[in-house]
Amino acid sequence: QVLLEESGGGLVQAGGSLRLSCTATSGRAFGSNAMGWFRQAPGLEREFLTAIMWSGGNTNYADSVKGRFTISRDNAKNTVYLQMNSLKPEDTAVYICALGIVSSGTAWPPLRVTVWGQGTQVTVSS
Repeated sequence: QVLLEESGGGLVQAGGSLRLSCTATSGRAFGSNAMGWFRQAPGLEREFLTAIMWSGGNTNYADSVKGRFTISRDNAKNTVYLQMNSLKPEDTAVYICALGIVSSGTAWPPLRVTVWGQGTQVTVSS
């Protein structure tokens, strides 16, 4: 069973930056081809943010974070990163790493999740 370990959350002032990391500790799940990030704020539905494919590095972003957040990967470490810049108070949420499958087509969110991380809290103060 693949486990996802997240780190890097915390408290930051509006306009600041944070970088989240997520490592698949037991290797990639069979059939998976991508990892990504979701977030969930209190009282709201889980929101897809971004995904990146292991091979080729193709990425997808939600409009809410496009231009501010950047996803990257280190295949050798089975790790993905989420660089978050220009953070806003409305970015406050639990950020959840995910492993899964991105397939061609217009489905949204594009990442079909097979393994979820536990989540890491990000709080942006005004």
